[in-house]
Amino acid sequence: MKEAEGANAKSGLDRGRNQPMGRGKCNLAGWWQNELGSEMLVFNANSKGNFSGEYYTAVSSAQKPIETSPLRGSQHLDEDGKCTFGFTVNWSKFSDSTTVFVGQRFEDHRGQEVLKTGWLLRHKVNSLHDDWQATTVGTNIFTRLNRKEEGKASPTAPLSA
Repeated sequence: MKEAEGANAKSGLDRGRNQPMGRGKCNLAGWWQNELGSEMLVFNANSKGNFSGEYYTAVSSAQKPIETSPLRGSQHLDEDGKCTFGFTVNWSKFSDSTTVFVGQRFEDHRGQEVLKTGWLLRHKVNSLHDDWQATTVGTNIFTRLNRKEEGKASPTAPLSA
């Protein structure tokens, strides 16, 4: 595959615009923000579609202070830009919960990239009897942020084993 001129092959971002290479291709690498103000940094997917990243939640019911949480996911490497994907966020740094997201990438009527997601948040409960209240269901819409890394982790970070 021939890459766009001036592109950073490792991150999948065009250095000049901090935008994904190859419009239409399903490249999730970069910064995203949802309607609640939570942000995530998705690192470039490998050749099998596996990726990692970091999630910076803006909301939490945990008693401990919010910390950056790791995410791991997988995506289809579709050429039409409408790939489906899923990822898990482990909140272990400040909570006993885990969230799984599934979604699909689209472009809205203005040509802006959006990720439509549904999620399941599993809270730790103390007994089988309390299991009925352990899972919360929701949706989020993420939009791509057009910014540099500003001291946070870089989208060029590799997927670790």
